[in-house]
Amino acid sequence: MNLRELEIGKSATIKSVGGSGALRQHFLDMGIIPGSDVSLIKYAPLGDPMELTVSGYSLTIRLADAEKIEIENVRNTSEVIEKRKKDLKKDIPHPLIGEDVNTNEHRKEHKEKKAIKGKLTFALVGNQNCGKTTLFNQLTGANQHVGNFPGVTVDRKSGAIKGHPDTEVVDLPGIYSMSPYTSEEVVSRRFVLEEKPSAIINIVDATNIERNLYLTMQLLELNIPVVIALNMMDEMKGNGGSVNINLLEKLIQVPVVPISAAKNQGVDELITHALHIAKYNEKPGREDFCVKEDHGGAVHRARHAIMSIIEDHVEKEDIPIQFAASKIIEGDSLVRESINLHKSDAQTIENIISQMEEERGLDRAAAIADMRFKFIYRICSQTVIKPKESKEQARSRKLDKFFTGKWTAIPAFIGIMMIVFYLTFNVIGAFFQGILETVISFLTEKIDELLTAADVAKPIHSLITDGICTGVGSVLSFVPIIVILYFFLSLLEDSGYMARVAFVMDKLLRKIGLSGRSIVPMLIGFGCSVPAIMATRTLPSDRDRKMTRILIPFMSCSAKMPIYSFFAAAFFPEYAPLVMIFLYITGIVVAIIVAIAGKNSFFKGEAVPFVMELPNYRLPGVKNVIMLMWDKAKDFIQRAFTVIFIGTIIVWFLQNFNLSFKMVTDSEESILALIAGVVAPIFAPLGFGNWKAVTSLISGFLAKESVVSTLTVLFGGTNGIKTGMTGLEALTFLVFCLLYTPCVAAIATVKKESGRLSALKMVVFQCVIAWIIAYLIHTLGMVILAI
Repeated sequence: MNLRELEIGKSATIKSVGGSGALRQHFLDMGIIPGSDVSLIKYAPLGDPMELTVSGYSLTIRLADAEKIEIENVRNTSEVIEKRKKDLKKDIPHPLIGEDVNTNEHRKEHKEKKAIKGKLTFALVGNQNCGKTTLFNQLTGANQHVGNFPGVTVDRKSGAIKGHPDTEVVDLPGIYSMSPYTSEEVVSRRFVLEEKPSAIINIVDATNIERNLYLTMQLLELNIPVVIALNMMDEMKGNGGSVNINLLEKLIQVPVVPISAAKNQGVDELITHALHIAKYNEKPGREDFCVKEDHGGAVHRARHAIMSIIEDHVEKEDIPIQFAASKIIEGDSLVRESINLHKSDAQTIENIISQMEEERGLDRAAAIADMRFKFIYRICSQTVIKPKESKEQARSRKLDKFFTGKWTAIPAFIGIMMIVFYLTFNVIGAFFQGILETVISFLTEKIDELLTAADVAKPIHSLITDGICTGVGSVLSFVPIIVILYFFLSLLEDSGYMARVAFVMDKLLRKIGLSGRSIVPMLIGFGCSVPAIMATRTLPSDRDRKMTRILIPFMSCSAKMPIYSFFAAAFFPEYAPLVMIFLYITGIVVAIIVAIAGKNSFFKGEAVPFVMELPNYRLPGVKNVIMLMWDKAKDFIQRAFTVIFIGTIIVWFLQNFNLSFKMVTDSEESILALIAGVVAPIFAPLGFGNWKAVTSLISGFLAKESVVSTLTVLFGGTNGIKTGMTGLEALTFLVFCLLYTPCVAAIATVKKESGRLSALKMVVFQCVIAWIIAYLIHTLGMVILAI
């Protein structure tokens, strides 16, 4: 039978893993290999995907992929749990976090060695969600965002170790193996292989050690100094688990330091060991993990035979020979292409691998994965007492009954988002916004009085009060809205709920051609398009990345909030919440229509498989939440005093001067009116074909927040805007602002991710879509008014 046929509450042993290519390799790397046990926990509310337990952690895959996995020995999961309880009775001493382990046993004497001088570079490498970014913050003091869903680090970040300015720690995206499946894995692999760090700090989740050590096995083949940071040892010990650190070190032959990154325990000892191995270039004592006794040592013989053939080639390309041999057997095309083998050598290698497959009874990729996991299981059986079910696991199981329940998951998601937006825009955010508006208004009046008393020249007076204070001040008043929105989003992210949203929404998103993992970047898009576009790197396929990037700008980012809030309060005060909901729904509906049209034209093909780890629910860290709020507020304020400040001055100048650089009394005689007048006819069918409205849209390309400030400057305040626009024109204007090109920062991010042409296409595409939808809204409104 296949895995899809397994019943909830049942466990089975994997017999074979079907399929091909990168996805199959990814399954093998995640521990889905012949001989391993798998348990079915539940199905998503819509029936697909399914949640499994493999090697002690939760994993989600789709039913279509489960059909390719054959299973046998079906039994009750309770039997597997009982067997696990018996394994807990081993007597292994509890380590002290950060204890000084016997790291010198496996080391070569370095008395004759000279310490390496110059800058030392450390690659921080580990699985997703293992505490990497938390450790990075402890090592460097950097304020990087820490989240509780896979893929928080979407780019490499670096910083010096505190107290050691001649060092650099690079925080790489989380990966499960050195076989590139996603673009983030490519980033990590490329850095380690091409930039040759002085040492690798491999962070391993002690509560899920078997899965984490799979990556460790591959890192040890790279012939680069490695120190293992065994993280979450406080949780491990608290739940009855333990690790014999000294024996583990002896078997793996690299330093192993027990730590708790979240509590900053053991980090100083880790730094000491990391600096030592990097300074003296102490490479792993063991690079070969073949077990000769297994099936006559077929894999062992094949690897060493291939190493003798490729030795000269890998030396020329500076690729570690053990790593290259394993990757060639796996079928890694990147390694095969880079060493440029002669046809005869390639054929000889193929014959060796075919013979190994026949002897081993497994295909090449499965044989290598099996070799690594057998070594891991062997050393873990000697050194690890697995922890009993933790409080987090028990709590997660109970919470998931509601948040991922068949009838409760989607209503819960809708309810949570409605509460978040209601509290942000109508209660907490609105309260603080009112206070800040009062303060800004008071300061503006005082500045005006001071300038009048000082008899400052009229142009300077106008620039400061009408340009800077009115323009920038109106935007700054929305800081509380943005801070509160990010506060709630960070709570959801840090708690682990975001990963559940992806699990729940996968089948729904697949109908429009996307994977459930796309929901995370799109949800981030409600905060800001820039990090949302960057987060698409966590998606495994280029098709899904491009498609998701196109849809993100349709999600109303927080920078558009000033526009919505201003117009809703000015033109529709009694229906402001309804107008907000209408705009959000319109953006989502348009995104769905574009996605459906795209999957049948520009983005043909199927969404990538949904393979994702589900982390336990955790209480959000106060420091993380405050850090994220501050980062976003700081970013917004910086933009208000840079891009928006400059934009406001430019708009004020163009509005107040003509081509002869003489100050005008009527804005319609200004340079701005001349420029916007050329473009205005395009917007006439939408009802706002006047130069003032068009000018604000142009300034919105710099930053969406500046649309309001520009309109306020040009119309002379809120009353001027209400006089210059009708309710229908205001609604049409809002719809256009919702859908047209994102800000220059977002476009620059798209250019960085996809290239200049893709960025240009996005600008044109978004503007065309915005014009069409706004035209339909305006036409429909005219018909309704006529009736």
